[in-house]
Amino acid sequence: MNNTANFQVDVIIPTKTKYLHLIGSIGEHIAKDLEDFSGDREALAYHLNLVLTEATTNAIKHANSEDPKDTVRVNIDIHEKELVIRVYDHGQGFDLETVPDPEFNQLKENGMGLFFIRTLMDSVIYKNLEGCNMLEIKKLLV
Repeated sequence: MNNTANFQVDVIIPTKTKYLHLIGSIGEHIAKDLEDFSGDREALAYHLNLVLTEATTNAIKHANSEDPKDTVRVNIDIHEKELVIRVYDHGQGFDLETVPDPEFNQLKENGMGLFFIRTLMDSVIYKNLEGCNMLEIKKLLV
């Protein structure tokens, strides 16, 4: 896969955690197949798996789980030297700026996902769009 060309993957899954492995492995495969990426592919593959799994987990966890037809959409787009992940859900939404980093002396499961995403990626934006929420994560591929 040549990362100087456009490349896009768009996956829509039910709000069920059994699909998390699929989403994470898509990120791994994309990282390992980047032809023009000069960095550590194994590290990028691990990071994309983790970030995609965490972002999708949060979307599923906070989605409208009362509706069995609810879905989460994951879009991965590579353009030029940038990888953009967008995760869309229909949950209540939240304010990204008010989510604190976890306190490591009180290791808890809550809050670690966003901490990993913020730490491993170059940009994280959360928007409430008409009818859905979108978490946008960017990684420069240099």
